[in-house]
Amino acid sequence: MDAKVVAVNLSEKKGTPKRSVPCGRLIEQYGLEGDAHAGKWHRQVSLLGVESIEKAKLGPTNGLCHGVFAENLTTEGIELYTLPVGTRLRVGGALLEISQIGKECHEGCAVSRLVGQCVMPREGVFAVVIEGGEVRPGDAITVL
Repeated sequence: MDAKVVAVNLSEKKGTPKRSVPCGRLIEQYGLEGDAHAGKWHRQVSLLGVESIEKAKLGPTNGLCHGVFAENLTTEGIELYTLPVGTRLRVGGALLEISQIGKECHEGCAVSRLVGQCVMPREGVFAVVIEGGEVRPGDAITVL
């Protein structure tokens, strides 16, 4: 199976699950336009595979949707968390560079409260935007 974007998700406020949008614009050295986590830092865009979300569904959770783990891009067909920091990905019209794998969940994390567990600390991937561009569900993901 080829790697692809399944959903593009954003939230206007930090600490809340994201909602899916039909198309997003990734801005160079900033992140996803309109997303609360975008900015001049090393975690401009977050990515999480549906495979990781499925693992969480095997736990005490049910009915999870895209964006519930606060990921900007829900992916399929690629184990992102196995790629080393510095790996570049062509995603739709944008170029991303993996800057961090996993993260420490803050206390009172809305995701953990909502679903009981969070896979982002182990399998979430963060990237910076090297070249901006549009991204939408169905776009190919290519490891460069």
